[in-house]
Amino acid sequence: MTDEETFDRLEEMGPIDYLVIEWPGGRPHGDVAPRLLELVDAGLIRVLDLAFVAKDADGNVTALDFEQLADDVVELSIFEGAASGLLGEEDHAEVGAVMEPDTAAAVIVFENVWAAPFATAVRRSGGQLVAGGRIPVQAMLAALDAVEAA
Repeated sequence: MTDEETFDRLEEMGPIDYLVIEWPGGRPHGDVAPRLLELVDAGLIRVLDLAFVAKDADGNVTALDFEQLADDVVELSIFEGAASGLLGEEDHAEVGAVMEPDTAAAVIVFENVWAAPFATAVRRSGGQLVAGGRIPVQAMLAALDAVEAA
């Protein structure tokens, strides 16, 4: 792929986000993996990186291989080797710093494919994203409770 083709492809990408999801006891359970796969299959997101990190009771942080994962997330092995270069070993250490002891975490870097046409139009109009953020569901619930109480 030429530099121009790479630039054109990047120009048409949606916003890139990351999530760190932590599980107490180090073992996820439930239907997390199928829900992530549904988002990918629906064309809403594209997983660029997926890594797993564990933090033991003494605070030691280690990267986990897909073979070390619980059966509940083994479906995610289709993303084994997904590496955009955005997520590195230093990121594992940063993730470990925010994790509680005796937990495991998934780090997912993904493109918001659903937003790509809008993001492309913004860039082509000369605009650029200068800030972004997330509002946790708990904050939304608290705000709604406050409005209701007023």
